[in-house]
Amino acid sequence: MSTLQRFLCLLFLLPSLVLGDCTCESDNEERDKRQALQYKLAAVASILVAGAIGVCIPILGKTIPALRPEKGVFFMIKAFAAGVILSTGFIHVLPDAFDSLTSPCLDENPWRRFPFAGFVAMTSAILTLMVDSFATSYYSKSGFNKGQGGIDGEEKAVGEQEGDHHMHVHSHATHAHGSSSVVENSASLDLLRHRVVSQVLELGIVVHSVIIGISLGASQSPKTLRPLVAALTFHQFFEGMGLGGCISQAKFKGGATAIMVLFFSLTTPVGIAIGIGISNVYNENSPTALIVEGIFNAASAGILIYMALVDLLAADFMNPRMQANFLLQIGANFSLLFGAGCMSLLAKWA
Repeated sequence: MSTLQRFLCLLFLLPSLVLGDCTCESDNEERDKRQALQYKLAAVASILVAGAIGVCIPILGKTIPALRPEKGVFFMIKAFAAGVILSTGFIHVLPDAFDSLTSPCLDENPWRRFPFAGFVAMTSAILTLMVDSFATSYYSKSGFNKGQGGIDGEEKAVGEQEGDHHMHVHSHATHAHGSSSVVENSASLDLLRHRVVSQVLELGIVVHSVIIGISLGASQSPKTLRPLVAALTFHQFFEGMGLGGCISQAKFKGGATAIMVLFFSLTTPVGIAIGIGISNVYNENSPTALIVEGIFNAASAGILIYMALVDLLAADFMNPRMQANFLLQIGANFSLLFGAGCMSLLAKWA
């Protein structure tokens, strides 16, 4: 057979070879349930510890003067964490959503005729903006009305007891008190923003973490699990730092902070446990699994990208304190790029 004939044969066989790789059956090669279970148990322990340490570092850092929110180092830590979260959305979660929703295991119509992953991510980002805006508006208005009522009631009670001369003096005191109230309302609004941000951000991370955990727990291939354990451990640690910085600024009470820390730390291990439980019946290439994972990953990506760009990076990088400090700007930009780069590098393994 001549070289030309071989080339033509290869050219005609190439489409069938490519299509042959795109099967919807689970890969049964190199399956070892016992060894895979060992890796999964190691993943539960390492991810649990790494996530807890990552989320607690910024929270416990408040006891260290250099790591308090008003210090420049804290801005750089948050920039690093925001880079991690941004990279998680763009590099890890969104591509997985596109892969799932354009899989050859799904019907071509409608799944491969419309970019559902991008559409769901966009819709999720818009809905996050709406929730962010309405929640902040509602709580700030209710808090402002309560504050106004308190001031008016106070003035009325004093007015009934004081004379005209004292009312004149009281008007100056009320003016001073009103100025301080404006400052207090501004601080309360900032605190409210941090609380809304931390809760919405945790929602996006938790959705993504559950899907990761189930996928890892359902896998029976030690070759696949080996690099995933280390990569996801670092992944959870970095994400924990980003969430921990937001929780630290939100100044929740001890109980609420503990609940958020536990919820984040346990989400991926619980997902792994669920994956182990359903590993005998779970088929990651089934249409239902692909659609559910793809939609949830796309929604999670939209939340993470919005939160990273709008509520973390824009808020800090436009902060007057950072704008007035050139060295802090350089440090924060470097931290942002370093965080995004580290998380992007992990995409090689997970």
